[in-house]
Amino acid sequence: MALLSWHRLGVQSTFDPQYKFVSSPVVSPAVLAGIRLVLALYALCTITTVLGFDIAEGDGKSFLSYFTELSYIGLTSYYWAAAVQTLFYARYGRYLLRRWPRPLQALHVLLQSTITTFPFIVTVVYWALLSSPATFATRLTSWQNISIHAMNSAFALFEVLLSNSPPAPWLTLPIHIVLLGGYLGVAYITHATQGFYTYSFLNPHKEHGFLAAYIVGIAVGEAVVFVLARTVALLRQRLAIRRGILLAHDSDAGNKERTGEAIDEWEEVERPVPGGGGATARAKEEGEPVRIIDSGVTVGEAV
Repeated sequence: MALLSWHRLGVQSTFDPQYKFVSSPVVSPAVLAGIRLVLALYALCTITTVLGFDIAEGDGKSFLSYFTELSYIGLTSYYWAAAVQTLFYARYGRYLLRRWPRPLQALHVLLQSTITTFPFIVTVVYWALLSSPATFATRLTSWQNISIHAMNSAFALFEVLLSNSPPAPWLTLPIHIVLLGGYLGVAYITHATQGFYTYSFLNPHKEHGFLAAYIVGIAVGEAVVFVLARTVALLRQRLAIRRGILLAHDSDAGNKERTGEAIDEWEEVERPVPGGGGATARAKEEGEPVRIIDSGVTVGEAV
C-alpha cells in the first residue's frame, strides 16, 4: 500500500460502509443529530459573540491570529457538517458525504481528527500557561473563557466517547503537526504586522531557550493526545462490536450493502396476480409459477 493513499486517510472504496460517522453506540441517529445541532448552534453563537466583542473593542483584525479561535472555528464547522449529515441519515438512511468526491471525504476525516485533539491542547495550554485573574474578571469574560477554553474539550470528548466515529487514521497525526507548525508562521506574521505576540510564551526575547521547549512540548503533547483519543475510540469501537452494534470488519458491511443494493434494483417480488385468475391457472397448468416483477410485467402469463 502506498505511503500516501486515500485508504490511509480513512477513505475506502465505499466510504463509511457502517455509517459510523453518523451513528452512536448509545443514542439513535435522530437524537445524535439533535445533540450535534445543539452543539453546533452553541458553538456558532459563542464564536460570533467573541468576534463581535473583539470588533467592538477594536481587536477584530487580530481575531484569526489566535489558535484558540481557529481551532474553535474548526470545531464549529465540524459540528455543523456532522449535524447536517446525521440529519440526512436519520431521515433517509443514507447521507450525502458518502457520494461526494474522495477529497471532500478525506477533508471530513481530517477535520474530525482535529476536533478530537486540538481542543484538549487549547484547554491544557490556556489553563496551565495563560490564565490569570482577568480570566473571570467579568461575567462576559468568564462565559467566553469557559466556552472556548473548557467546553471545547467537552465537545471533543462527546465526539470521542458517544459517537461511532472511527479512530483517526495515523496519517492525520503528521498533518496535525504540520498545521501546528503552520500556526507558528501565523503567530510571527501577526507580530511582524501588528506588533504583538498572540501568546506570551512565543516571545523569543522573553522566553529565550524555553521557546524551543514550549514548541516541542506542544508537538509532543499533540502526539500524546492523539494516541489517547485514538485508543479510547478503538476501545469504544471494540465494545460496540461485542454488543453487536458494529461489524468487526468494514468490508463485511460494504459487501452486504452492495448485495442489498443489487437486490433492491433487480429484485422480483412474488405476489398473486390481481384479477389474473386465468393467467394463474394457465401458469399452474404449465408448471411455471406466476410472478410479477417491480415493473408490473407478469411472468408466466400466456401471450
